[in-house]
Amino acid sequence: QDTDEFILPTGANKTRGRFELAFFTIGGCCMTGAAFGALNGLRLGLKETQNMAWSKPRNVQILNMVTRQGALWANTLGSLALLYSAFGVAIEKTRGAEDDLNTIAAGTLTGMLYKSTGRV
Repeated sequence: QDTDEFILPTGANKTRGRFELAFFTIGGCCMTGAAFGALNGLRLGLKETQNMAWSKPRNVQILNMVTRQGALWANTLGSLALLYSAFGVAIEKTRGAEDDLNTIAAGTLTGMLYKSTGRV
């Protein structure tokens, strides 16, 4: 079978552009950050409450750590993905080209802006 699988308007691209992929990137990074943060919060919560007996206060402390770390990581990775995507779209529109240089420049600018706030 050599026909296309999807019906596309005449002259349309078969691939998604950087702007369309930005939504997937940002959402994926938020979900990944929340998952890793929750696991890290569970690890930290179990470590910090290891001297306590299993009770409601211990469960609440562990749950608080899970939600706090999950939100922290989701916000951090989501913000980085937003910066990366915004820089990528802006560079692509400015240059009028869609190549690897846009990706390198967007990643570099994101890293520079993130580190300029004084975070280590």
